[in-house]
Amino acid sequence: MRSPAASPRIPRLAGALLSVLALAVAATGCGGTSSGSDTGSDTGADTKAAAGAADRVEPLPAAPEPRLPVTVQSADGKQVKVASTARIVPLTGSLSEIVFTLGLGKQVVARDITATFEQAKDLPVVTRAHDVSAESVLSLRPTLVLADTSTGPAEAIDQIRDAGIPLVVVEPAKSLDDVGPRIAAVAGALGVEAAGDALAERTADRIAAVQKDIPEPAADGKKPRVAFLYLRGTASVYLLGGLESGASSLLEAAGAVDAGKASGLRKDFTAITSEALAKAAPDAILVMAKGLDSVGGIDGLVKIPGVAETPAGLDRRVVSIDDGVLLNYGPRTDQVLRSLVEQLYAKGK
Repeated sequence: MRSPAASPRIPRLAGALLSVLALAVAATGCGGTSSGSDTGSDTGADTKAAAGAADRVEPLPAAPEPRLPVTVQSADGKQVKVASTARIVPLTGSLSEIVFTLGLGKQVVARDITATFEQAKDLPVVTRAHDVSAESVLSLRPTLVLADTSTGPAEAIDQIRDAGIPLVVVEPAKSLDDVGPRIAAVAGALGVEAAGDALAERTADRIAAVQKDIPEPAADGKKPRVAFLYLRGTASVYLLGGLESGASSLLEAAGAVDAGKASGLRKDFTAITSEALAKAAPDAILVMAKGLDSVGGIDGLVKIPGVAETPAGLDRRVVSIDDGVLLNYGPRTDQVLRSLVEQLYAKGK
C-alpha cells in the first residue's frame, strides 16, 4: 500500500465509490461480516494478524501544546480562525487517525464510523459513509471540526459553519506523496506545526524502511500484477478498481502493478465481469478484510464469476487489509505497506 493508493480514495476512495460505500453501509451496517471459510488460503492467518496489529495508532512521544489562535486556509477556499482545540470533531476516520497520532486524542469528542482504532472506538459516531449529522456534531459543542473534500452533505457543512464553529476542510490523500502535506494541513489547523513536521518525517522514514525489504523483480523484470476488488457481498457490490481507485500508489510502492489500471481502466471502479478480470489477469487480488468476509472468505471469492480463472484465483493468492487503514494514506501507511508486502511475497511467491 509507498502507501495505499493514489487517488481519491476517498479519503479517500474515489467519488463514485462514496455512493457504493453508502449503499454498503445501509445494507450491512458498514460492512458487516458473514462467516466464511478461508481454508486453502496461504495468507489467511497472516492477514488476521496484520489486521489486528493495525487496531491502534501510535501517538508521538510527547503531546504537543497548541499555539493558538491560528488562521488557516481551508481547502474549500475559506479562511478559518481556530482559537481552541479543546473539543475536536474529525469527520473522517483518516483525520481522526492523524489527530490522535499527533497526540491530541484526548480532545477528540466524536468520530466517523470508519475510525475504528482502539483509542477512538468508544467515541460517539456523528458521521456514516460521509453522511454528516450536523445536529449530532453541534450537540457536542465542538471548538474545531475537521473535514475533507469528500465530506457531506454540503448543507450539513454549512449548518455547522453557520453556528459559528470553525470548520477546516483538508484535501484528501490520494497517494503516498500526499501523506506529508495532509499531516501538515491537520497539524496547522491544530496549531501544532512542529509536531506535524515530526510525524510526517517519522511516517516517511517508516515507509522507506518497509520499501527496503521489498524483493527485487524476477530476472525477466516482471512485477506481480495485483487487482484491487471492492466487495460487499451482502449488498451485491462487486467492483474492480482502476486508475482512480486509490490503490495504485500503494501497489506500486510495494513493487507491484495495479492490474486494473494496467488493463486500461481509466476511472475508479467498474463492475466485475469475467472479461474485465481476464484482461486484468492479476497474479494476486487485494481486498478489504470485511469485504472478503462478506463474500464468504476466499472460498466465496473464487466463486465470483471470472475470479477462479485468473492466475490469482487459481493460486488462491489473496491479500487482505483492514478496511479502516487500507487507503487512508496517513500515519499508519507503513503498517499497511508492510502487511501488503509480507502477504504479496509470502513464501517466495
